[in-house]
Amino acid sequence: MRKERFDINGMTCSACSSRVNKAVAVLDGVAEVNVNLLKNSMAVSFDEKLVSGRTIAAAVEKAGYGVGRRNGDRADAGNDDEQREIKERLLISCLFAAPLSYIAMGAMLHLPLPDVLLEPNNALLNAFSQFLLTVPVIFVNFGYFKGGLRSLLAGAPNMDSLVAVGSGASVLFGVYAIYRMAFALGHGDASIVGRFAESLYFDSAAMILTLITLGKFFEARAKGKTSEAIARLVNLAPQTATVLRDGRQEVVAREQVLRGDMLVVKAGESVPVDGVVVEGRGFVDESLISGESMPLEKQPGDAVTGATISKGGFFLMRATRVGEDTTLARIISLVDEATSSKAPVARLADRISGVFVPIVIVIAAATMAAWLLLGYDPEFALTRGISVLVISCPCALGLATPTAIMVGIGRGASDGILFKSAQAIETLQSVNTVLLDKTGTVTEGRPVVADIIAARGVDEEFLLAVAASLEKLSEHPLGAAIVQEAEKRGIRLLGVDDFRQNPGLGIAGTIDDIRCMVGNTALLQNGRVTDAGLAVKAAEFAQEGKTALYVVRGEEALGLVAVADALKKTSPQAVAALRAMGLDVVMLTGDNARTAAAIQRLAGLEHVLAEVLPQDKAREVAALQGKSRKVAMVGDGVNDAPALARADVGIAIGAGTEIAVESADIVLMRNDLVDVAAAIQLSGAVMRVIRQNLFWAFFYNCVGIPVAAGALHGLCGLTLNPMIAAAAMSFSSVSVVTNSLRLRLFKSEYAPDTADATDATRIDPTTNSGSLTMNRTLHIEGMNCGHCSNAVEKALRSVPGVREANVLLAAKTAVVAATEGVTDEALKKAVTDAGFKVVGME
Repeated sequence: MRKERFDINGMTCSACSSRVNKAVAVLDGVAEVNVNLLKNSMAVSFDEKLVSGRTIAAAVEKAGYGVGRRNGDRADAGNDDEQREIKERLLISCLFAAPLSYIAMGAMLHLPLPDVLLEPNNALLNAFSQFLLTVPVIFVNFGYFKGGLRSLLAGAPNMDSLVAVGSGASVLFGVYAIYRMAFALGHGDASIVGRFAESLYFDSAAMILTLITLGKFFEARAKGKTSEAIARLVNLAPQTATVLRDGRQEVVAREQVLRGDMLVVKAGESVPVDGVVVEGRGFVDESLISGESMPLEKQPGDAVTGATISKGGFFLMRATRVGEDTTLARIISLVDEATSSKAPVARLADRISGVFVPIVIVIAAATMAAWLLLGYDPEFALTRGISVLVISCPCALGLATPTAIMVGIGRGASDGILFKSAQAIETLQSVNTVLLDKTGTVTEGRPVVADIIAARGVDEEFLLAVAASLEKLSEHPLGAAIVQEAEKRGIRLLGVDDFRQNPGLGIAGTIDDIRCMVGNTALLQNGRVTDAGLAVKAAEFAQEGKTALYVVRGEEALGLVAVADALKKTSPQAVAALRAMGLDVVMLTGDNARTAAAIQRLAGLEHVLAEVLPQDKAREVAALQGKSRKVAMVGDGVNDAPALARADVGIAIGAGTEIAVESADIVLMRNDLVDVAAAIQLSGAVMRVIRQNLFWAFFYNCVGIPVAAGALHGLCGLTLNPMIAAAAMSFSSVSVVTNSLRLRLFKSEYAPDTADATDATRIDPTTNSGSLTMNRTLHIEGMNCGHCSNAVEKALRSVPGVREANVLLAAKTAVVAATEGVTDEALKKAVTDAGFKVVGME
């Protein structure tokens, strides 16, 4: 099944999009069609064996619209041109419509007019002047007539058809009046001249076109704002990148970066593509991609994402994903597809839009006939029919859903919440049960040292040194957590001889000629070492879901190291938020009941399903659905993919595996469970706006059409002037778009807690010191190895006032952050004294 995107030209209202949809949907081999009036685009899924893209394009052209295949993603690229063209038409229309209205209504409003236009004998001159002023307005807005009449003749009238018929009827009646006046003058019938002089509709025709164009201008501006979030995503990527080739830095276009290229990223620059830090370090602001508010420190081995911004530091990275494979490109593609999809709630509006315009034309004709049969003059009947035509607004119905969907998806993307379809938004707000995978979702997904208990008289650091020295030689995840803790504390590891692994017990080795061991309770008993106090603590840790490892030296128990998959800091907040929203929150885990119960207590969960095998997760989802529950599944691993696909809404944590992300309907870029609550709240806000839009669109037409037809004339003598009807029609669609734009201000009340400012991994040294005002880049010759770069870095850091120095060996470059008083000469001297040469400074 192939999916292809097309640009559609000539669509002006939902009747147009409905006709295009029908024209393509009937083709053999077409599985799904989504026509987006807001973006003038169409997404088609089709079987290439049965139908081709050329055949699809031909069907659109036969329906009366222009079509072109879309190459790449764009964020409403033609909107600026559309606004400019509409603005030009509006200015010209106003230039001629203003004096036309002045002349037409001047006598009635007692405005000063030239005597030549007021004299009864010159009534024909007045009428012809109005006609001449109307012609330019018709000329610049002839697109309404061209497109509207073409659609009308094709049997698929649209909004332009209503405007063309309404304003066209006014002009034709005015021309008819001029001929009647000329004939009457030739026969000396002044009464006929006077009657038709008061029944000219040129000003109505011109003002209808002008007001419709004014509404289109405001609508285009508002529509442009609906895609601002997507446009910002498109514009995030830098245009150039600094590539390191043959030891020299070369600035190239971002599109020329190849996988494996080494790139230099300085403070203040955007990361060009996805990659991995090789040398140096920096503080990267990822807020525009993930919504993460604080810059994160990036060190060698850390992944960096294209389009994020380096706020401080200097690093060398290796490109791993370029072009359409980058995270940004995939986000843009995902968001673009999502905004082109349709929510199920839009189907009612689509069905009505398909028959709306023909029904309005029939109502207008019936209105004219009814007033004529009631004995009213043709001018009155014509006015009522024209009012019906121009007040009817299929645009409001057509824009009600896509505008809210586009703004909502853009709002979510800017907060790191990616909806992959409009249907996901509609379904999410109706879920009543949330299933949470434990590992990597509720917990961090990696073991960390939670507690260290040293026996009496034993130094905690020595205990950790012995344990880490042994675990360094093992490959167990629990051992890696102990080694990482020792490295974080700066503890020097000890030499180990005769290292052995004892399955089911632990590991052992000789340190300083004494046999040492790390393992479980069985290892302790096997070595005939007893410590009642440590045994009690080990039992307590087990109740808390932690794995307790004994550390033994000779026949002495040094203490315990408790390792656990730590709970994410925001998980309790997220669970509390979901429960506050009235949702049932259930955790799924393959862990034993004891560990699951510990996590349940810490996270504040009501329900837990423990010892669930990976293949059974989807079965648990189905079981809940069988109880009439609407289920959202949140996970991040390969074994979560079937459950994500089976759930009513699958939500993947962004840091999860590719297959989990592909199986999900929503992706949380920030890897934060609180964003599940934020996503549900956002979906609810979007659906409220859609319902409001649809209500007002239906209400407006249900009330406006009868009033325009003259329903109030018999009751209170109230009638609706066609110009007022045109203004109402124009601003009805503008009001729908404006209501949708309120979603840009959406902010979830379930925002994650701001990170502790003392967290060293989130502090940018270039922004946390008030006296730090200078960053200098030095290009250095003579560095050939790590010892050289270390020597240069040490020399620069020894200069008084230097707060930070980062040296990239491969780039032969050093970046120095220092106070204002540090001179270039002092920096050069420090490098020279270390035995190297500074060949340039920036």
